[in-house]
Amino acid sequence: MPATTLADIIFPEQANHNFSKILGDLKRSNLSITNRLRSVRHDAAFVEQVADALRLPLVANERCGSWYIEPGRKAASAYFKSTDGHTGQWKFSTRRLNLQLLELIGRRDGCIIVDSTRRGKRMPDSLSKTIPTWCSVLNCALFPDDPACHALFVPPNAVFDSEKSQMEARLPEFLASFLALDIDIVALRKHLRKPLRPLWITQDDYDPATSGPLDAAVTGSFHPVVCCTSSRRVAGTELSEAGYIQGAGDDTENWALGLTAPIFWEHADELMSTPEVDLPDLIRSLVASSDAKGASASEAKQVAPHIFVGALSGGQTPLSSSSSFFSSPGSCVVAVTSQNTEQSSWLKSPSYLEVGVGKGKVASRLLRQALPQICDFVSQFLERPEVSVVDEAGLPVKKRVVILCESGKDLSVGAALALCCWCFDASGNIIRSDDTARQQQQQSFTKNAIRIKLGHIMTVFPEANPSRATLQSVNSFLMDWRK
Repeated sequence: MPATTLADIIFPEQANHNFSKILGDLKRSNLSITNRLRSVRHDAAFVEQVADALRLPLVANERCGSWYIEPGRKAASAYFKSTDGHTGQWKFSTRRLNLQLLELIGRRDGCIIVDSTRRGKRMPDSLSKTIPTWCSVLNCALFPDDPACHALFVPPNAVFDSEKSQMEARLPEFLASFLALDIDIVALRKHLRKPLRPLWITQDDYDPATSGPLDAAVTGSFHPVVCCTSSRRVAGTELSEAGYIQGAGDDTENWALGLTAPIFWEHADELMSTPEVDLPDLIRSLVASSDAKGASASEAKQVAPHIFVGALSGGQTPLSSSSSFFSSPGSCVVAVTSQNTEQSSWLKSPSYLEVGVGKGKVASRLLRQALPQICDFVSQFLERPEVSVVDEAGLPVKKRVVILCESGKDLSVGAALALCCWCFDASGNIIRSDDTARQQQQQSFTKNAIRIKLGHIMTVFPEANPSRATLQSVNSFLMDWRK
């Protein structure tokens, strides 16, 4: 028998390549759509058990949280960003105020906010740091005479004492930024009987089967804001988890093929029973069918005096809609569409402007160039003599400006913010273009003044989701108007 050589022991180069390929194939197969959806459903069952045990309403921290809550169980949505809790970058968002939760928390004596996170982390920063900061700032603002409730509470197994101390040092700054928005604190305070207090639940440390409602003796002095991490922590690789994927509902743009949480829950059984090879075609079909159902117009939401925002329905222009907003002679419509069109073609009638700026970040950037024409168009409409129109009750109909975009939450909100600053004074009165007040106001635009207007919009329309690029376009237009 010949002696063993070094070449017999070390894998040849081709074998190494094959080995890497095999590992890659195994990883991709484990991260399949089927495994992701199965993991979501598994974690959603845990969330439902937690809600049943604690007898508290479920709130989805969008976008990820909605994957783990069946639509019939979702009481509200929230927008707490993990990036606002990243180490050294702590922030109290004046854009994401989430004040709509206060009424629910006060009425139901607490809530459960659901989110998830990627492999290896115990809980997302949104739950461990962003929400605790929010609770502390609101307690300071709403209960200024009760310093005992102003403390910052964070999970000790996720946030070290040194980081907590640094976060606490920023609280006065965060409180000042919130109070600067000039929100009606008295009205907010009426929703709550007690201060807010965050608590934390994960699959690793909580068993719904052996737990019941929170002890009233413990929660008697505060409204519990339960931060529930839906996914089980995976310390190693998913290959050892028999197909389970931590945070499977996250990063959907990388795997979901357009599938959304509502579509998933509506067709969950069909999706779960379809072979992996057939899932892409099924998902595309379901997404296309869901888009087609959007043919009916959604009702616009009032965000300021005279100003409404809404979504374009099924890709149609507002003129083809049956909504009363588009047929009333007391209304004008600005539709920000996803097509790129020449600016000279935007004006369709004295009461209808169709602004084609494209999609995504490009559209947000191009909004800067469109805002002068939008504001001029709306100003001319508002300055016309009042039309003698009455509603069904015989009352005069006030002028209404309806701003629409594809989602009804981004570009339309940005345009509405610009209009609130450009066309109205601090009391909501219309400013004429030839007024000295208009010229004075245009010279006084600051980020803080714009932020205050945005805060009021987000308070009445918490589902609004203007992107950073959209808000940058608004700031650029308003503060660089002389250029």
